[in-house]
Amino acid sequence: MSNSQLHPTGGYEHVTIVEGGRLAFLAGQCPVDAEERVVGVGDLERQIEQVAANCLAALAAAGARPADVVRSVVYVVSGESGVVGGAWHRLAEHPELGPAFKAASTVTGVTCLGYADQLIEVDLTAKLD
Repeated sequence: MSNSQLHPTGGYEHVTIVEGGRLAFLAGQCPVDAEERVVGVGDLERQIEQVAANCLAALAAAGARPADVVRSVVYVVSGESGVVGGAWHRLAEHPELGPAFKAASTVTGVTCLGYADQLIEVDLTAKLD
């Protein structure tokens, strides 16, 4: 839901309302593989792909799809707004995960994340039927 008193968005909603039901709160998905190794060291695009794959797997484990996401938060290790915003747009344009970024969404630049060499993390909340 958007409001004419708020600025236009790049495709997400300012407000998402969930009526009843259950929610799934996914832990922040990191660019790590099955052995908990950071992939794509120094390569934000590669890390975005790994995070997207991990998000899709976590959503499926919860019985949800990207279109069921009602809130997303994206953390990017950068102080440059072009890099931070570009990472969000790359996720929003992802052929499978993209619908997750149509609901209420936030992207922020940070100085570091939990794993050494980690450049991005995505936190999702999904509604369950």
